[in-house]
Amino acid sequence: MYKEITIDPITRLEGHGKIDIFLDEAGNVAHACLQVPELRGYERFAVGRLAEEMPRITETICGVCPTAHHMCSTKALDDLYGVEPPPAARKIREFQYNTFMFEDHNLHFYFLGGPDFIVGPDAPAAERNVLGVIAKVGLEIGKKVIDIRKRTRNIIQTLGGRVVHPVNGLPGGVSRGITKEQQEEWKKIAEDAVEFAKFTLKAFDDIVLKNKAYVDLILGDVYKHKTYYMGLVDDNNKVNFYDGWIRVVDPEGKEFAKFKARDYLNHIAEGVESWTYIKFPYLKNVGWKGFVDGKDSGVYRVAPLGRLNASDGMATPLAQEYYEKFYQTLGGKPVHHTLATHWARVIEAMQAAEKMVELINDPEILDPRIRNMDFKTPKVGIGVIEAPRGTLFHHYETDEKGRLTKANLIVATVNNSAAINMSIEKAARMLIKNGVVNDGLLNMIEMAFRAYDPCFACATHNLPGQVPIEINIHNAQGEIIRTIKN
Repeated sequence: MYKEITIDPITRLEGHGKIDIFLDEAGNVAHACLQVPELRGYERFAVGRLAEEMPRITETICGVCPTAHHMCSTKALDDLYGVEPPPAARKIREFQYNTFMFEDHNLHFYFLGGPDFIVGPDAPAAERNVLGVIAKVGLEIGKKVIDIRKRTRNIIQTLGGRVVHPVNGLPGGVSRGITKEQQEEWKKIAEDAVEFAKFTLKAFDDIVLKNKAYVDLILGDVYKHKTYYMGLVDDNNKVNFYDGWIRVVDPEGKEFAKFKARDYLNHIAEGVESWTYIKFPYLKNVGWKGFVDGKDSGVYRVAPLGRLNASDGMATPLAQEYYEKFYQTLGGKPVHHTLATHWARVIEAMQAAEKMVELINDPEILDPRIRNMDFKTPKVGIGVIEAPRGTLFHHYETDEKGRLTKANLIVATVNNSAAINMSIEKAARMLIKNGVVNDGLLNMIEMAFRAYDPCFACATHNLPGQVPIEINIHNAQGEIIRTIKN
């Protein structure tokens, strides 16, 4: 007699999803999957809208990473209208974006992923949250986390006009410059962000790396997949969050592809499955072989681990030091251990903080020339950016008046959707044996998706009303034994 275990809702992520685990008669896992029962309709209802509205429309996909959508959409408009922002405008965008990356990575480390290590993967569920973290590390450190996030989010709010859904991105530039007084104030915040990143990396070292059980968990086979990796790099193949080349390396770490955003459809295709509304992108030149890893499978991974593996290093000196320690500790490139993503994330937070210092100290960032309006007739615009959760694509096609005729979004989390399902199933198969299941084991299965910091609010999106969904469960003979409807 089969047994079904459902984790619903899964927790400490953005959006909604559930995990279904099916046990065979011996109590071992026959199948497990992540189901996202939401439908995103943005590509459809964007058609007919004016292109310049897109940075303010697409950012409403999500309340956690709207800055990524706003910036990517604005870059797509640069391409659509054939305009290059003035140097000051580009630097303002990069400063705003690195500030966003810094505060968002810290959000995940301290509020979402961190409790699994700081409080413990098998601690009582009521303690595996930010309050449990504060109880463990102390109120003063809790205040420190809240303070730096508040100050960095104030920068985003001032530049963007709003903290959650910014409005300052325009084709060819930005709507607001930086004053000398703001520059002086933000220099101090940027320097404090670097110090906070050092504090976080030391905390990771003390709490995780000095705990043999945690290191064994990271390096074990439960959370390991040999896949391709993708990330944006600069001309020197160093990690870049804002712009550059899209680089793909194979499971052995060798460069497989390197291309610009305009060529993304030559390299990426999207598959669909009947049991979920999330898509499954894969490398077109390898092909979709299902939910399997290895060199013959087109499954690739993005986000912090993907970016570090796809690069030749970090773009800033302190982050580079931690990058080198990362690979020395974990056995060299590429690292295939999913839980190492948490470490990669805090290394990226360091690069973001260092870039904040570099950009806000650049005198050119005060230049009042922040807009280029030498627009060309619009036709196709494609933007790419590294969201905290991975590579994000916005692709618009318009008529000659700039009204959308087609939109395609490959959202950061979607790139990881196949790998997330593989990670959940592998963890479930290796952790559940002979029917023995407890709360700690189920949380360790959730840890398999949590490392990716998925945002299902972005990856799919619910339209008004209820989306019909029907799930048929078959027995070994192919007969339907149960139908579930919402």
